[in-house]
Amino acid sequence: MRSNNVQRRSLGLLFGAGLVLAALGLSASPALAHNDEIEYSPAEGAVVTEQPGQFRVTTDDELVDLGEGSGNAMAISGPADAAAAAPLYYGDGCVALDGPSIETAAQLGQPGEYTVTWQAVSTDGHPVSKAYSFTWQPTAGQTLATGSAAMPTCGQAAQSTDAAAAPAADAPAAPAGGVSAAAWTSAVAATAAVLGVVAALVVARRRKRTLRQSARPE
Repeated sequence: MRSNNVQRRSLGLLFGAGLVLAALGLSASPALAHNDEIEYSPAEGAVVTEQPGQFRVTTDDELVDLGEGSGNAMAISGPADAAAAAPLYYGDGCVALDGPSIETAAQLGQPGEYTVTWQAVSTDGHPVSKAYSFTWQPTAGQTLATGSAAMPTCGQAAQSTDAAAAPAADAPAAPAGGVSAAAWTSAVAATAAVLGVVAALVVARRRKRTLRQSARPE
C-alpha cells in the first residue's frame, strides 16, 4: 500500500512538472510534440523463451541526451523471490540512447511476468515515462540471473539476493512483478534535476523558430 501511495505521489509530481512547463509556454504543439513509442523489444505481451540480452524502446522522434543522470532511465523488474514481497531488478541500470531509441542490457531470472519501466526526454523537452510487460518462460538450459532487491544505479554494484544464478528448470510462472517506490522516486528526482536545462533548450528552440517566422516577408 505504501509503495502504491509513493507511486501515485511521484506520478503527481511528474504531472505537476508538466503543468509548470505548460504555464511557461512550453506545452506541445504540432512542431514540438511528445515522443510516442512505436516499438518494444521484447514486444509488449510477448512470451520470451530465450534470454533477450538487450531491452529497447523505439519512439517516433529523436530523444534528448543531456548526459548521465538526465532523466533517461530503464528498469527491468520481475517476480519476487520467496523471501521478499517486492519485485527483483535485473541489469546494471545503465542506458544508451541511439537516435529515437533507448536501451539497456539485462539477463532475466525466475520465470514469470516482467515489467520494463522507461523514462526518456522527448525532442520537445518533456519527460515521457511509461511501462509495459512480457512473460518470461525460459527453455531448459537457459542460465538465469540473480535479481537485485534494490533498483540498480549505473556505475554502482547491485545488491543481489541470496539465491545464486542457476539453469532454468520447469517451474510455474511466478506472480507478476511491479515497480518499487524507489524507481518512481528516482525518476522524479532525475526529472526535477534537469527541468531547468530542458526548459532553457526548448525556450531557445521556440525563440529561434519565432524569429525565423517574423523575418519572412508578408
